[in-house]
Amino acid sequence: MPLACLTDFQAFARERLPKSTWDFIEGGADDSFTRDDNIAAFKRKLFVAEHRIRLRPRYLKNVVNVDTRTTIQGEEITAPICISPTGFHCLVWPDGEMSTARAAQAAGVCYITSTFATCALEDIAATAPRGLRWFQLYVHPDRQLSKQLVQRVESLGFKALVITVDVPKLGNRRHDIRNQLDLKLNLLLKDLHSPKERTSMPYFQMSPIDSSICWNDLSWLQSITRLPIILKGILTKEDAELAMKHNVHGIIVSNHGGRQLDDVLASIDALAEVVAAVKGTMEVYLDGGIRTGNDVLKALALGAKCVFLGRPILWGLAYKGEDGVKELLNIIKNEFHTSMALTGCQSVAEINQDMIQFSRL
Repeated sequence: MPLACLTDFQAFARERLPKSTWDFIEGGADDSFTRDDNIAAFKRKLFVAEHRIRLRPRYLKNVVNVDTRTTIQGEEITAPICISPTGFHCLVWPDGEMSTARAAQAAGVCYITSTFATCALEDIAATAPRGLRWFQLYVHPDRQLSKQLVQRVESLGFKALVITVDVPKLGNRRHDIRNQLDLKLNLLLKDLHSPKERTSMPYFQMSPIDSSICWNDLSWLQSITRLPIILKGILTKEDAELAMKHNVHGIIVSNHGGRQLDDVLASIDALAEVVAAVKGTMEVYLDGGIRTGNDVLKALALGAKCVFLGRPILWGLAYKGEDGVKELLNIIKNEFHTSMALTGCQSVAEINQDMIQFSRL
């Protein structure tokens, strides 16, 4: 039976993957309230009382030629649906991130490669040389190592540097604790090498996240690269305003898929506040909870320039590797195309807040 929607891929992956791997991918922090709320929030909105986010279609408009193309950081993509950074793709498919990169290139969308990729950056770049790639960085306590990594991705043709800001330490992921998940026994991180060593550094030998990183360190990052810097994990207007002050190029509104701090806002609930705070000075993106073309449309109507998919990409990989990711992306792109046509939009530029309303439950 053919898979018809993203949750079909989720069901397949759950059946196929070992329990510890599935729990690692799907697990959230603590009670996983925020993980689940990311998805539920697209169906409702919290203000003083509970409200649903609903679409306001306009009819008798010519939608013969609906154009889903847009740009991010000046680069054209076929639809505002791209791939978030997730680590350890080889857990779910042998070719790991190389399959993901090829699928993104074929789909004409951006792929943010994780610091915790299980394929070498050179192999990822070589397998999809025409693909639009950004690189997600966890700043390492050894700043020289981080500098070398940033300069390496720049030389390999990555087009932006995405700094994840919501991991000063790992969240409390109960599933992994119960499963005694030990990635260090299975994986080597190919891209985190000591400046004095040529061999891969095992996961357990590293303290990969610098808990001291703060706003003033952005100037150091800006001094070592010409790449635009995007901050991933912003949820408040205060931090959005600080991002403006420090001259970053974009924000990904994200709560890390609910894997870091539980009981924070769902990404879609934080989006409007961040968009309002930056006042059009930079592009704002969103990840967390996107499962349908309607979800994409709602995020864009609330001010996102583009959305990024995390867990669904891993479901696609588990299904058929590169072909599974391509199939999954094609499904949600087609859903988004249908959503645009049925709400009367010929182009992404026409999507605006007038297309949604908050109806009381």
